[in-house]
Amino acid sequence: MASNIAEFYKNKNIFITGGTGFVGIALVEKILRSCPEVGKVYLLMRPKKGKEIHERLEDITKNSVFSVLLEQSSPDIFKKLVAVAGDVGEENLGLSPADRQLLANNVNVVIHSAATLDFQASLKPTVFINLLGTRRVMQLCQEMKNLKAMVHISSAYVNAFLLETEEKLYPAPDDAEKVIELAQSKDEKELNTLTAGLIKDHPNTYTFTKHLAEHEVNKCAGKFPCGIVRPSMITAAWKEPIAGWTISKNGPQGFLMGASKGVVRRLPVGTSLIYDYIPVDIVVNQVLVTGYHVAQKRSGELSIYHCTSSTYNPFRWDRVADKTNELLHMYPLKSAVWYPHLKFLSSLMLFKISAIFIHFIPAYILDFVTRIAGGRPILVKLHTNVWESLKLLEKFIFTEWKFDNKNTLLLSKTMSPVDQQHFNIDIGTLKWEDYFINLAQGVRQYLNNETLKTLPAARKKDKILLVLHILLQVGIHTGVWKLVACILGVPMMKCFLALPLSYILFGML
Repeated sequence: MASNIAEFYKNKNIFITGGTGFVGIALVEKILRSCPEVGKVYLLMRPKKGKEIHERLEDITKNSVFSVLLEQSSPDIFKKLVAVAGDVGEENLGLSPADRQLLANNVNVVIHSAATLDFQASLKPTVFINLLGTRRVMQLCQEMKNLKAMVHISSAYVNAFLLETEEKLYPAPDDAEKVIELAQSKDEKELNTLTAGLIKDHPNTYTFTKHLAEHEVNKCAGKFPCGIVRPSMITAAWKEPIAGWTISKNGPQGFLMGASKGVVRRLPVGTSLIYDYIPVDIVVNQVLVTGYHVAQKRSGELSIYHCTSSTYNPFRWDRVADKTNELLHMYPLKSAVWYPHLKFLSSLMLFKISAIFIHFIPAYILDFVTRIAGGRPILVKLHTNVWESLKLLEKFIFTEWKFDNKNTLLLSKTMSPVDQQHFNIDIGTLKWEDYFINLAQGVRQYLNNETLKTLPAARKKDKILLVLHILLQVGIHTGVWKLVACILGVPMMKCFLALPLSYILFGML
């Protein structure tokens, strides 16, 4: 049986914003691999780091995510990719008149993925990119002569002011015109004083502007088929194209990256809480399925789908917490700077106290040694950035959200058996314990850039670091013992107070 979804995208020209990001690159790979008869795939790109867009496009095609595709297809498959100069943060998307006309004449499907994901960003850039950027994309869509479907990638957290949400459009948190006018007319200082009053119960400017952006999409739902996909925290690939593949340092991937180096040793985590993680290949499939579905449905109403796990096969860290350190030593790094050992702490306060002893003091020492050796000290800066970002992330770390995904589950059931296999959006069979084994290997290979060839040497180094770690611990405990004995003026053998004190300082923290 043929795939209905692949058949839909046959000869269709697709326009993608955000095609250079984590989801965007995975999306491009999936389209080329599973819909090989697709027409042109136009990628909105801007020059970056001194590279023109055609150079950036070439760099993208060298990503390891395309290795499976290239086993099945000729490199000529990349000729379907067309870089278009532009920027969602600029007026008219920064498109030249010729490129705008090219897109208007030829594009059949639009996938809007571009957004600023910075939770620390001020209101001005998030309004310009997330809100105005979406409005500009929708304006372009209205000029397209043969548009079959538009899919907007939003976020499950656009309604983070509610602990339980459904797959529906919630009332706008404010008037978009007023917010845009303020962002355009006020300077950063003035705008920052108004931000708290504007975003109200939203945790940050990101969720606020993404919420408003959904209403920009809804304005056009009666003009052409529109769908919104709301993923939660997007993590490494579950199955496709390579289990564990990732280029994202957000969420569990980022702190496993630091932990495997031996640098990140403590993390604030509510191990009994539900953390809504969703693999990137499921998100990509959901986007393509949504595009197909809204084009067939043509109801004139906005279709919204949660791409989430909290109410369907939920994940809690207590399922893998006791296995995390095993994974760090099963797949160690040759480039590790110290023996990895990660411990989860139940509050931000405990983490901050612990970070002083476990993160900052060693960081200052190692940065000092690095500076003397002529290297570039980075550890103090790294831990300072983590410290600052956790102030803004505390709500996301210790809040449990539940995203109802009935629409997504129903959509999955309506798909043909072939499409369920090739465009799977059902995570019911995902085993989180196995998934994290692949995730750990993916972080090692794709974020820390260490191949399987380095594993024997890495394991040998891991054993050496263990010995050094034990010797350091013995030295620390002995030093505390001596210090307490000296303060109390008693022989070391009689100073039993030192043992629990050293354990509290260097064990529990």
